[in-house]
Amino acid sequence: MKPVTLVGIVLIVLGVLALAYQGITYTTREKIVDLGPLKASVDKQKTIPLPPILGAVGLAAGVVLLVVGNKRG
Repeated sequence: MKPVTLVGIVLIVLGVLALAYQGITYTTREKIVDLGPLKASVDKQKTIPLPPILGAVGLAAGVVLLVVGNKRG
């Protein structure tokens, strides 16, 4: 498989995932109290938003790379 075609497929998959999920959520653990043997922490969820235009651009770029890769070979 040609590298251009492979990159196109990866961009299409990433574009579809970005459109479907529209954000990446992760959890961090933060210490609240740390007094000798007494320790307390809290888990907080944070989200990195992915704008829909990012997914659309990735999807379109992947399609273009697939077309260009197939015309060359």
